[in-house]
Amino acid sequence: MGTLRGLWNRFPTALSLFAVVSSLVRANNSPWIQYPDTGFATMTHYDLPLDFIASCGCSTESTHFPTAAMSQMAYGSSSAYGASCGRCFNLTLLNTFLSTPPFFPNVTNSVVVKVTDKCPVSAHWCSAMQGKPNQAGVFLNFDLAWPSSSIPDDFFPSDASLYGYTDFGVWNISYASVPCSSWGGQSNITSFGVAPNLGDSVCCPTDPFTDPNTTCPSFSDLNGISPTSAPAVPSSASSLSYSSYTFLLIYPILLGLYQLSL
Repeated sequence: MGTLRGLWNRFPTALSLFAVVSSLVRANNSPWIQYPDTGFATMTHYDLPLDFIASCGCSTESTHFPTAAMSQMAYGSSSAYGASCGRCFNLTLLNTFLSTPPFFPNVTNSVVVKVTDKCPVSAHWCSAMQGKPNQAGVFLNFDLAWPSSSIPDDFFPSDASLYGYTDFGVWNISYASVPCSSWGGQSNITSFGVAPNLGDSVCCPTDPFTDPNTTCPSFSDLNGISPTSAPAVPSSASSLSYSSYTFLLIYPILLGLYQLSL
């Protein structure tokens, strides 16, 4: 308990360091959040079906192991793949902060995840942007794919007798970039790489932390798409170009306007 509280007390220092990094990035006119290899973040969780192809386009086998979505502006793209695709992180639960009182668990639970998905900037805890943290005061949110057969059902500690519920929804965590050799899927070669037959709309390197040359570019930057809002290219429509997909979205609107003009 004392260790966790001590770690939490050092949180403002970490934020100050992060602000320095953020200011350097803004000087380069980049909209994307450049995060240090270790720091603090928030964690939420979401449902990800087994064998689902998420934003990065990683192998469907990756869903059989711990994965997470990263907040959009740190993920590095508003559509398809971004620079954080394929990276692995060790995530450690610290405490809750929306509950009264805050909950400091008497166990320390950690999980190593691979980033395979994007948490959209429109989502509450994934809304951080350059110079503007989320409501918890941090710039990163990891949205854990959970429940998952690869993560214990009791991964998130609770005290139902005190709070009257077991799911706090959002946690303060610490994170550390780690080699993907630490990830649960490392022994299964089919859990790495991209889903087949999806062309250039996917990017999921084996371990960009240890091999930075394999880091994905930003799909939205490459295609001139706004970094903060854009329709996601669905994996099932991978044979469509982004412009074709956009046309399909706006076609009903154009048709309606045409009919009104008659």
